[in-house]
Amino acid sequence: MPLDTSTYALALLRLDGRRWNELRRIHAQTSTQAAADGSSYLEMGNTKVICTVAGPSESRRVGGGGGGAAEGDNAGVQVEIGIAGFSGVDRKRRGRGDKRTSEMQATIANAFSSTLFTHLYPHSTIQITLHILSQDGSLLAACLNAATLALIDAGIPMSDYIVACTAGSTTTYSTNDESADPLLDLNGTEEQELPFLTVGTLGAGERVSVLVMETRVQVARLEGMLAVGVDGCKQVREILDQVVRRQGKRILESVVG
Repeated sequence: MPLDTSTYALALLRLDGRRWNELRRIHAQTSTQAAADGSSYLEMGNTKVICTVAGPSESRRVGGGGGGAAEGDNAGVQVEIGIAGFSGVDRKRRGRGDKRTSEMQATIANAFSSTLFTHLYPHSTIQITLHILSQDGSLLAACLNAATLALIDAGIPMSDYIVACTAGSTTTYSTNDESADPLLDLNGTEEQELPFLTVGTLGAGERVSVLVMETRVQVARLEGMLAVGVDGCKQVREILDQVVRRQGKRILESVVG
């Protein structure tokens, strides 16, 4: 059933009750898997992701993963994504050779290869494993945010947080409406019908480190979508920073107490 966005401009509310610039509820935890070097659990709306980090460890190639092996004096970043068959509405099981999954793995690996201080761990590999439990939009953004928390939990130094979110437009490409309003943090229904992009920024500034767009949109709308996405990343960073600080405070209290 097509998504009816005719009420967006009139009521100024989306189908889930949010305004155009509101994020969905974000819930995150770190140190969720005792056996892993670093781990996290993150929810963005109904999208739920578990991430574990292993390493840095002796360099080895993991079959089916995205990213590169250790080169020269830098560590390699390997990413593997597993999508549960029950995570989506269609209950489709994705194999290791799935094109979309491979693209996401490569995007995440490239983003963190340039952010982590890989030169501190020569001839080693950092393995990031993501498990998708539920999909309802912003999947790549949720994976990037969960991986950031897990890497911080593992104690692997990086220049700053990589945080991500999605931004879209209220009308489709075929309507040719250049005055369409931007939307922040699209859910699964909106992503199926509307043009959107995933943007990831480094730190609290506006330095874009990840930008992925798989749909068509008028050039005039792109600047507004990108601006809304970057502003959303700032909001996400504040939330993740609170999670990290809360976990750090808990560890300090356990050590001192």
